[in-house]
Amino acid sequence: MTIELQNLLEIEDVAHQIISAIKGKNIICFYGTMGAGKTTLIRAICKALGVADVVTSPTFALVNEYIGGNGTPIYHFDFYRITRIDEVYDFGYEEYFYNPYALCLIEWPELIEQILPIDGVANIHINVNANGSRTLQIST
Repeated sequence: MTIELQNLLEIEDVAHQIISAIKGKNIICFYGTMGAGKTTLIRAICKALGVADVVTSPTFALVNEYIGGNGTPIYHFDFYRITRIDEVYDFGYEEYFYNPYALCLIEWPELIEQILPIDGVANIHINVNANGSRTLQIST
């Protein structure tokens, strides 16, 4: 599925489209260059899911936890700063990635792809276009 995001005014609608597209997946991986809008998109998805907390990038903490409007735990990961996969093992990633009742939103997943479950993963590739718009490629 391909979604065009022309500007930030459309992001709430795009967030709802993504939520519909990822039904049944509990791990969503966000790929894109620095500044592509991964955190901004995750913030919009969390808002659409009823998260009341302020959503920020967990760059230094590795993971932030939120609760969706229906009580579902939502874990927001940012693996940009990890240097060794052992860092992910050390914080017990299995409890997050293998929890069928939680949603995991992952920035910079290319650094930990080898430990992601085989099933339940959706990928969102964010491409920045010359005019500043974004093209989102969603694969489930």
